[in-house]
Amino acid sequence: MRWIIKPQPEKKKVDALANSLGIQKKLAYLLVQKGIATYDQAKAYFRPSLEELHDPFLMKDMDLAVSRIEKAIETGEKILVYGDYDVDGTTSVALMATYLSNLTDRVTTYIPDRYKEGYGISYQGIDFADNNDISLIIALDCGIKAVDKVFYANEKNIDFIICDHHLPGDKIPSAKAILNPKRPDCSYPFKELCGCGVGFKLIQAITQIKEEPFETLIPYLDLVATAIGADIVPIVGENRILAHHGLHVINTDPRPGFQAIIKHIKKSNLTITDVVFIIAPRINAAGRMEHGLSAVDLLMENDVEKAEGFAQKIEEFNNNRKRTDKDITAEALLQIEESGEKDRFSTVVYHHKWHKGVIGIVASRLIETYHRPTLVFTKSGDKLSASARSVPGFNVYEALEACAEHIEQFGGHKYAAGLTMKEANYEAFKQKFEEVVSSRISSRSLNREITIDMKLNLSDITPKFYNILKQFAPFGPGNMRPVFLSDNLIDTGRAKQVGSDGKHLKCCVTYQNLKFGIDAIGFNLGDKYEYIQNGQTFGAVYSLDENEWNNKTKLQLKLRDLRYQLK
Repeated sequence: MRWIIKPQPEKKKVDALANSLGIQKKLAYLLVQKGIATYDQAKAYFRPSLEELHDPFLMKDMDLAVSRIEKAIETGEKILVYGDYDVDGTTSVALMATYLSNLTDRVTTYIPDRYKEGYGISYQGIDFADNNDISLIIALDCGIKAVDKVFYANEKNIDFIICDHHLPGDKIPSAKAILNPKRPDCSYPFKELCGCGVGFKLIQAITQIKEEPFETLIPYLDLVATAIGADIVPIVGENRILAHHGLHVINTDPRPGFQAIIKHIKKSNLTITDVVFIIAPRINAAGRMEHGLSAVDLLMENDVEKAEGFAQKIEEFNNNRKRTDKDITAEALLQIEESGEKDRFSTVVYHHKWHKGVIGIVASRLIETYHRPTLVFTKSGDKLSASARSVPGFNVYEALEACAEHIEQFGGHKYAAGLTMKEANYEAFKQKFEEVVSSRISSRSLNREITIDMKLNLSDITPKFYNILKQFAPFGPGNMRPVFLSDNLIDTGRAKQVGSDGKHLKCCVTYQNLKFGIDAIGFNLGDKYEYIQNGQTFGAVYSLDENEWNNKTKLQLKLRDLRYQLK
């Protein structure tokens, strides 16, 4: 793994910021690296304010969307709140349906079946609306490419309001309103909202029209923060503000559904990372293993006891999901091994019995072993369905565009996408995809690398240093957790391999004449145990974290990589 240290920021800026904030220069160094060089910029960074959110009416079609919803409420129309089956979609539906239910009792929710209907707006969903006399569908986290589906709805006198954040195609649907900051003709200042974020802007607009205080919207921010974390959107600008305040809601006054999920977690203060790895997988598991409506039911439930029942059911889905993706990953790795395709530029694997709900997770797991763009296919009805995942620096969405002749339908982002195709096209697609990847991918993308913010001495890691560093959160794309490098470390003699098959590394590190050691954990670094045995000096790349155990919190290094160093 290649270690890359970021360029040093300008010393004058670092010194000036350290003086104005009264903090250590090493902390000012990190802030200037992030483009924060003044007191006011630092204040906005450390104290994200809801007052800094943009006016929702800056988004194109917002006035049309609000007017259409007002009309529906006034005339007693039935409204269908429709969303995708992933975390962003289900949180969006829970947010919109809960809010609108305070204004009208004629709100119904709909999540498409992952297996029968597939991603996005479906003809079945529109038929459901038609059969139930629903005349307005609010689609969240999907719809920007549903040109034919919206036309079909229009013929049935069903109007659409689309709240999406995916890239539009050449043509946009003929909906009553399309809220999407990524529309070329939309001048909304912040382009990186998730689907739930766009939905939040819509309810913010309705609240403004009704001249109600913004505070009525704060209970919805736990849903928005969860969607921001799970959808891996940049945690900058409005996303940082929404995530910051949403995490506060999760930690101080969570909705019953979140209470039911986190009640057994032995952690006092959840971070965005906890949301991504604890809450989000459970919400996702419903749509992966059964149906996304189970997640919506959990998130909308006001009764704590009922929410715990929903959560228990979802916990079972999640445990089943874990077993399933582990088994399929093992089968896929064996398939690559036996096919002699270990040295390709891409991974493309297929089995007709693999569970469609976990192939995206499996694709990510395969990248952990073979660091290259990956697609995992399974059979879905009479077609093949695939999830694509990529590596840093390679746009898998554009690669799929170059293979469009073999694909029936695809959509997604730079690093994650999905597609369907005829089974007869599989081999031709596999060959074409390999050709495209091999001709476009850089050697840098094929090699794992760690970007290091700065070198740090262990003696710099004081409680005061860490307490300020914690306030850099929430972390995520655009605001990653700082990564440090320390050289000439030694283990205090407590190093051991832990976990199943000794997969992980646990140790206590120190250096030179330092009179204390700092605990360290290295997930999936068990094979580097030999690097730190017998007083061997080593270098470590790590981030700082806290470990809670038996109601005690202790600072630790979260190791990312190790390397030998000569004494």
